Amino acid sequence: METGIVIKSTGSWYQVQSEDGRLWKCRIVGKLRLDGIKLTNPVGVGDQVQIEVENEAEDSALIKGVLPRRNYVVRQSPRRKHDLHLLAANVDQAVVIVTVIEPHLKQGFIDRFILMTEPQDIPAFIVFNKADLYGPPEMAVFDYLRDIYESIGYTTLLSSAQTGAGTAALKEILKDKVTLIGGQSGVGKSTLVNSIQPQLDIRTGDLSDYSGKGTHTTTFAEMHPLDFGGALIDTPGIKTLGFNNLQLLDIAHNFREFFQISDQCRFGGSCLHRQEPGCAVRAALGAGSVSELRYGNYLAILTEAEDQNYWERHKDL
Repeated sequence: METGIVIKSTGSWYQVQSEDGRLWKCRIVGKLRLDGIKLTNPVGVGDQVQIEVENEAEDSALIKGVLPRRNYVVRQSPRRKHDLHLLAANVDQAVVIVTVIEPHLKQGFIDRFILMTEPQDIPAFIVFNKADLYGPPEMAVFDYLRDIYESIGYTTLLSSAQTGAGTAALKEILKDKVTLIGGQSGVGKSTLVNSIQPQLDIRTGDLSDYSGKGTHTTTFAEMHPLDFGGALIDTPGIKTLGFNNLQLLDIAHNFREFFQISDQCRFGGSCLHRQEPGCAVRAALGAGSVSELRYGNYLAILTEAEDQNYWERHKDL
C-alpha cells in the first residue's frame, strides 16, 4: 500500500501522485464517505489517499482509503440537487475571481463562494479582474465593494492579465500555499493564471456572443504546482452555488459580521436576523454599519436553503 495525493479528478477516475513522484491512474474500490454526508464523488483533489497497485505496467492503481482531512470544500451538486460535490481537500486558502464588466458582476456570487469556505475557516481572497476594461462607473463599483469586504476582514485585489496590474500581488498571495481558485465562467480566471505562470497552460474560453455568458472551459478539478512555490487547485467554471448542506443557523453564523454581533441579539446565537425582535443585525443594518447588499444576499440564501432542505427532509411525501 502506497500513499499519494489526488491531483486530478474527472468524476470517474483520479490521477494520484505517489510520494516518489510517480503518477497513477486510479479508481475507487469500496464505499468511501465524508462525515456521513452523501457525495457524488467521495474523493477530491488535494486528498491524501492510500493506493494499491493494480497494474504496474499500465500505471493503474486502486484507491483503498482516504487519510484524515485538514479541511474540505463542498458545493451542491449541479446535477443531483440533494447531493454534494467535493471540490477540494486540504487547502490553505481560496481565491474567487470576479469582474465588474464582461460579464456584468453578479455580486451575490461572492457571498456564496465565501460561504462555501467560511465554515471550514479557509481564508478567502476576492480578486476583481479585467481592470483594464473599467471606466469610472466600474471603478466606483469596485471601490464600493472593496470597502464592504475589507471592512469585514476579506482582502480584495484589482487585477488585469492584459496590463499586469495586480499580478505581482496575486503571485505573493499564492506563493507557498495550496489555493483553491474559482469563479464564474468568463471572468478571465484562466487568462489571469496563465499570465502569472504561462507553462500551466490552463485552458481559456471566450464570452458567448449570444448570451454574454462565459463558455465553460474547465471540466474537472486539477492541481497545478507553481514554480514559485505552492499549488493551484483549478475548479470547473461555476454557474451557481446552493447550500442544501447547511442548516439555517450555519448560514447565519458564517456571515462573519452578523455572527460577531449576534450575542447582542435578544435571542443570541439562535437569531436568524429576519423578523425577530431585538435583532442586533437588523439594528446595525438600519444604522448603516451592515451592508444592505450582504444582508439581501443572506436572506436570499436563507430562503433558498430553507425551501430545499424542506423538500430534502420530506422527499418521501
